[in-house]
Amino acid sequence: MKDYHISKHNSFYTIGLNYKKADAEARGKFSLDEVAVKALLIEAKNQGIDGLLATSTCNRTELHGFAQHPFQLIKLLCDHSNGTVEAFQEVAYVYKNKEAINHLFRVGTGLDSQILGDFEIISQLKQSFKRSKELGIANPFIERLCNSIIQASKRIKNETEISSGATSVAFASVQYILRNVENVSEKNILLFGTGKIGRNTCENLIKHTKNPHITLINRTKGKAEQIAGKFNLKVKDYGDLQSEIRTSDILVVATGAQKPTITKELIYTNKPLLILDLSVPKNVDDSISEMDNVTVIHLDHLSQMTDETLERRKQFIPDAEAINEEVKNDFNQWLETRKFAPVIKALKQKLKTIKDEELDYQSKKTVDFNSHQADVVTNRIIQKITKQFANHLKDDTVDSNSSLEFIQKVFQLELDEK
Repeated sequence: MKDYHISKHNSFYTIGLNYKKADAEARGKFSLDEVAVKALLIEAKNQGIDGLLATSTCNRTELHGFAQHPFQLIKLLCDHSNGTVEAFQEVAYVYKNKEAINHLFRVGTGLDSQILGDFEIISQLKQSFKRSKELGIANPFIERLCNSIIQASKRIKNETEISSGATSVAFASVQYILRNVENVSEKNILLFGTGKIGRNTCENLIKHTKNPHITLINRTKGKAEQIAGKFNLKVKDYGDLQSEIRTSDILVVATGAQKPTITKELIYTNKPLLILDLSVPKNVDDSISEMDNVTVIHLDHLSQMTDETLERRKQFIPDAEAINEEVKNDFNQWLETRKFAPVIKALKQKLKTIKDEELDYQSKKTVDFNSHQADVVTNRIIQKITKQFANHLKDDTVDSNSSLEFIQKVFQLELDEK
């Protein structure tokens, strides 16, 4: 990436891990909450990194950015999570330059999602970019790349049916309930955690189960009350969690804690209890699955479900990949123009210097010389000349490196290497 004059670092990397090789426990060790992400980006900026995105979801944790060596990013991730370098090496991946760009396009357009066509990742990518932008660690490359992926995602949603039907982690959890619980409309359902996945799960529960017996609990009661008011549901205090679990038939856990929020001490039941843990890291203690009358299902199990909706989506993969390639090619063409941007800039400055010297000479030599009009005309000429050079360099049939050397030699250009 050095030739593209975007970062002082030579290469663009993606380092991370996802559901394909890392199970929920491994992903949980490397998950980053909002505070950890911000601290990581600030430290990266202090280290001189000038372009970095950090994304951490239930299915993946990834850093995308410029560095002298990928270990610089790996160490940042390990320092701000509960993971180790050794554990990372067992389940992770590292992509460089074009491979890293390709990977991020697939992630952002739902082609690499645990459930094919699940586009929740694009809103998380937008949030990642917004955060990096606010902290001053999103360079023009990062901005252009994110905008291109957002464009591709939007086109794939509008021009294909790869996201047809409501399939997501939230929807998959409700489908599991519908398939495995009889008379679900008569069961007591408790939803613990009202973040994004919790809200989506709540909406799917109401839509598909027709169940009026849904209770919400959240550590911050106000957030639960906002959702409850919308759907006319019951809200209980966090202190009522244990008693509410005892009367529940189904418990959906969608909290964002770094340690289990549901432990053995909270569970006491003499009737069947189904627990769906939609959190990463796991928020339901592993020992609970050993208890009598209790069934614990984690989102990794849910994501392995294949139904007619998912099978139907697969036929649209080639269309989605074609759109991805088209938008990615546009991005790569823009990237190629960055190679000669410093030369065009230096050429424009050289022509401007020549112009200023000539106009200064003519203004002293010619009576009633209209310097303003001459300035307007010559600036337009300079703009057209530099545009011609730029168009020449963009031509695929042109050896741009040789042309750049020739232009620099003819005009004796000194490039700004900053």
